[in-house]
Amino acid sequence: MKVSVIVPVYNVEPYLDKCLNTLVNQTLKKIEIIIVNDGSKDNSEKIIEKYLKKYPEKIKYIKKANGGLSSARNEGLKYASGEYIGFVDSDDYVSLNTFNLMYKKAKEKNFDLVVCNLNYVYETKTKMVSAGLDKDLENEDEVKKNIVFLYPAVWNKLYKKEILDSLKFKEGIWYEDVEFNFRVYPRVKSIGYVDKPLIQYVQRESSISKTIDKRLFNYIDNFNGLIRYYQDNNLYNKYYFELEYSYVRYLYATFIKQLSYTNDKELFKEGVKEAIKNVQEHFPNYKKNIYLKKFGLKNIYLKTFNKKTASLLNFKNRRK
Repeated sequence: MKVSVIVPVYNVEPYLDKCLNTLVNQTLKKIEIIIVNDGSKDNSEKIIEKYLKKYPEKIKYIKKANGGLSSARNEGLKYASGEYIGFVDSDDYVSLNTFNLMYKKAKEKNFDLVVCNLNYVYETKTKMVSAGLDKDLENEDEVKKNIVFLYPAVWNKLYKKEILDSLKFKEGIWYEDVEFNFRVYPRVKSIGYVDKPLIQYVQRESSISKTIDKRLFNYIDNFNGLIRYYQDNNLYNKYYFELEYSYVRYLYATFIKQLSYTNDKELFKEGVKEAIKNVQEHFPNYKKNIYLKKFGLKNIYLKTFNKKTASLLNFKNRRK
């Protein structure tokens, strides 16, 4: 088998048919689609059974009690037999040549990882988003210098199965993609780039990315766990600047930006306090980071971040 595609399913009845239709009709023939029903309570199972009956040679179907996205992906990994592994969220869909193009790129120079661009699909428009690369990365040093720029999802990537050996998604958390990828990256020696928006990322109002509550603080917990992981595996010094920049960027930019849309002033204050405290504890001299030397609005924001700028961001975004 060339590619295994793992599809976690939980209560996505309105979107599932379109997702599965684009997978069973992939132009790559040697593909297996591993569908993990994570305890859905809607009619998702009926849709899955329809495809299973029609495409039994392509689909592996697994049912399990609800355990969350990471749990479903981990279950799917147990059954993956492909040379490469991809992930597709069941409320999204993909172009019909997605895995054909990504697999061809993977085999071109035996890349450990392949990434592609994506589209944000709104009700009335589509917006193309970059994978964070503009070329192939053919050695470990190039990979190391670019991991801070890569789009953080797992579903716009194709992983060589052997580099995932023994790795699992951390369960019971949000933003598991970022946490997982940062444990994968030290194993990656080369990355192939497909300059096409092959993944169609459907923008749902009910998605995690639009939800604001205390679970957002998983950003902080996840990155503190990554620091320990890099230290325990003798990777910390080698990847210090990449970790430092990513830590600050995710806490001061991604975490605070998402939290800034809340009307809960106390929750926002707590988030800002925790972000600043953790950055000061782990990377007090981050403003000297090599990746912050490049001029740009985001880097200016990161270097000047404080409680006042956070409050202004909260004021601005609460009015939207």
